[in-house]
Amino acid sequence: MTNKFYYNKVSGWVKVFLLFYLFTFLPFMAVAVTKAQADSAYQQEHYQQAAQIYEQLLKRGESADLYYNLGNAYYRMDDITHAVLAYERALLLSPGDADVRFNLQMARSKTVDKIVPESEMFFVTWYRSLVRLMSVDAWGRTAIVSLLCTMLLVLVYLFAQRIWLRKVGFFGGLLFFVVFLAANVFGFQQQHSLLHRTGAIIMHSAVPVKSTPSANGTDLFILHEGTRVNIIDDTMRGWREIRVADGKSGWVELKEIEVI
Repeated sequence: MTNKFYYNKVSGWVKVFLLFYLFTFLPFMAVAVTKAQADSAYQQEHYQQAAQIYEQLLKRGESADLYYNLGNAYYRMDDITHAVLAYERALLLSPGDADVRFNLQMARSKTVDKIVPESEMFFVTWYRSLVRLMSVDAWGRTAIVSLLCTMLLVLVYLFAQRIWLRKVGFFGGLLFFVVFLAANVFGFQQQHSLLHRTGAIIMHSAVPVKSTPSANGTDLFILHEGTRVNIIDDTMRGWREIRVADGKSGWVELKEIEVI
């Protein structure tokens, strides 16, 4: 009787342990297996299956690599609109990735609308390119390293005996401090872009852009699927005021676009 009770007690603890193990570690195992299945499906040219798995993975957390792979899968299926959307999201998370940028340009070249951007001052273009050079995390690491270098060079300036070393400490510390400030500013702007996303993609074949947020509004022009726009007013329910890169603006229904 005693042995039977002991056996049942042990069996109960074993069941508890197994349940704890399954609920704790099984989700992580599923993610790993699912990612491997997605990559395998893509390599075997089962692009639709791969895209579905990548979409499921992205629901658990955004990743530039996953969006990039998803864009590739859609591109292979000739679904250019969703490929552009995935590449845009990958580029938002990893703005310095040359592969993402190249594939995005390839996908854009297959869209209907050929938008010529408005001309802007060269220093504005240069500044935006500099901000997009790295991701938020990369700018954060740059800021930390720059601050450490600044502190080290300040110590060199304060305690070095040789004049040339003190000059190196002073000017080098000043340079790294400027880099520290710039990295913080650029990182803040990248973070702001992630938290307040204004970019969107036209998701339907032909979308009329209206003069007012109403179905009865005058049609100003037509945009086609895959075209990127910027949302400039999101206060009207069911409608968004958008601006195209060439400067034209108007209203479209919310269901016609998807935010990047």
